[in-house]
Amino acid sequence: MEYVVGVKILPRTEVLDSQGRAVEKTLSHHGFENLSGCRVGKYVTLNIKADNEDSALKEAEKVSEFVLYNPLIESFEMEIVK
Repeated sequence: MEYVVGVKILPRTEVLDSQGRAVEKTLSHHGFENLSGCRVGKYVTLNIKADNEDSALKEAEKVSEFVLYNPLIESFEMEIVK
């Protein structure tokens, strides 16, 4: 069976997110006054052939750790999309 795994990659909370701050500043200048923060990252979908969801997530974790994120400055979360 084929699973689609979504991988959300964001800067670690300890790391300055200059792109997120720029978006937040721009939005506040355009009247979005209730905004209290913004973090910018990336979302990657992986189509993985596996026997079950757990196997698909394990494979996605291997891929993420190998190439998708930088563990020094980023963290990631995964989910089965469909």
